[in-house]
Amino acid sequence: MNESRGADDVLVRGIAWGGGLRAYAVRTTGLAGELQRRHGTYPTATAALGRAATAGAMMGAMLKGEEKLTIQVKGDGPLGQIVVDANAKGEVRGYVDHPQVHLPPNAQGKLDVAGAVGRSGYIHIVKDLGLKEPYRGSVPIVSGELGEDFTYYFASSEQTPSAVGLGVLVDVDGSVLHAGGFILQIMPGAEEKDIARLEQRLQEMPHVTSLLDRGETPESILRFLTDDDVQLLDAMPIVFKCYCSRERVERTLVSMGEAELASLIEEDGRAEVTCHFCNSAYEFDRHDLERLLEQAKPKQDV
Repeated sequence: MNESRGADDVLVRGIAWGGGLRAYAVRTTGLAGELQRRHGTYPTATAALGRAATAGAMMGAMLKGEEKLTIQVKGDGPLGQIVVDANAKGEVRGYVDHPQVHLPPNAQGKLDVAGAVGRSGYIHIVKDLGLKEPYRGSVPIVSGELGEDFTYYFASSEQTPSAVGLGVLVDVDGSVLHAGGFILQIMPGAEEKDIARLEQRLQEMPHVTSLLDRGETPESILRFLTDDDVQLLDAMPIVFKCYCSRERVERTLVSMGEAELASLIEEDGRAEVTCHFCNSAYEFDRHDLERLLEQAKPKQDV
């Protein structure tokens, strides 16, 4: 199990307009930085993975108890697939197929996340809610910038009008300076005047990383967006956490079956398994593999 401290990362929840607006804001600088270091992502890939992980942190906070979700961003850009796991406890992990992707700036002089993700493809959300079958939702990618794409997901797949802002500011050395975001969800009964006021605030709002760069907090971002008409409910830390372990990898190797393990021992005499999510490597020598082979053999009835 691999966990970063990430004590500086925090998510806040609130409601506004007498319950007509549900609001989330988060700082994920530590999380995005941990992902960058573990996967060695180049700046454009760092921004894309960090934005997806930020969305995952907030969507995880919408769950309860032991519920969890997986985000899969499958665009036609050079990044390939982005995968993020998150849960209701503020624990997040993620990876991107091709971490060493960096593109020239876009027309606005910003990191070209849309070009890296691609402007065609799908976002898939799988929620494990403890039921017999997981909930699955899928929407087409509409811009590749990810904020707009998650906005479209909430409106289309969950029928919840939402505004999603995601940002990652990368330093000249490739490290993460700031990362964070917000999700605002309009609930039934919201008044038109409040919605119009929110739309105006969203147009006036600087980029979320600009706000974080000048010292704003998730709480102050929500206050800005709601004209200080927000009731803050609670806050929770956000951390990188991976659940891989040597024992889990051993079970996976045993599940390959007797024939495949025997072939692996004969051909290579060793194995190395690397976790996609945290890049931890688990090595197995011949003795280890022979022990696992014994476990994989069918048990004889006595």
